[in-house]
Amino acid sequence: MPKFFVSKNQIDGEFINITGEDAHHISRSLRMATGERIVVSDGEGMDYDCLLEQFNPATVVARIISSKVADAEMPVRVHLFSALPKGEKLDLIIQKSVECGVFDITPFESERCVVKVKADAEERKTERRNKIAIEAAKQCGRSIIPKVNSTISFQDMIISASKSNLVLFCYEGEGTLPLGAVCRKAKSEYKIDDIAIIIGSEGGFSPLEAEKCKDADFSMIGLGKRILRAETAAIAALSCLVYEFELT
Repeated sequence: MPKFFVSKNQIDGEFINITGEDAHHISRSLRMATGERIVVSDGEGMDYDCLLEQFNPATVVARIISSKVADAEMPVRVHLFSALPKGEKLDLIIQKSVECGVFDITPFESERCVVKVKADAEERKTERRNKIAIEAAKQCGRSIIPKVNSTISFQDMIISASKSNLVLFCYEGEGTLPLGAVCRKAKSEYKIDDIAIIIGSEGGFSPLEAEKCKDADFSMIGLGKRILRAETAAIAALSCLVYEFELT
């Protein structure tokens, strides 16, 4: 069943007013008709089973049949920090991270990033990245829309990641522990409700950056015996978290 997101001010009693691109998509692209059913989410954890009732020039009106607290979210908030990769790899990282249950995504610059932030293009790129997150959230049945933040510096990434009660720094160098072992140990010692996971770019992290993360008391973790591409590392790490916190 098609799923759409609205803000709470679009919910009026037993009716939901769907506007903009979603209204156009329902009426023109999907060619849906009165009486067909859709699912609408308020983006804050509530899902509404609805019947389409009216098709106006700029608005589609749906009547709420039932509502429920959505059960599509991870039991922990996972914040992904991804060093800027080349080309369109970040698009793939965003799409698959949303499917894996990430709460938000923050790109950052590191020493070995080939791509650098261009201030005049950052707003446009962030807007496009958020559209990718929205479409992925619709496709996989999320009840929230994960936010893609603007790109930050390496030092700001450390400050932001430090707010989580478990920080996983994915590193291909020496001295790492398996991700699963770190998570299980942490779960046995305290309640984990907020996780940050940090992924490097194609060139990985410099020794100085790794040292800064060690000094910040981040958990240095490995993702297996093979060197993974940046986009693969993000998907693999998040998949491990899905297993550890949802499937066991």
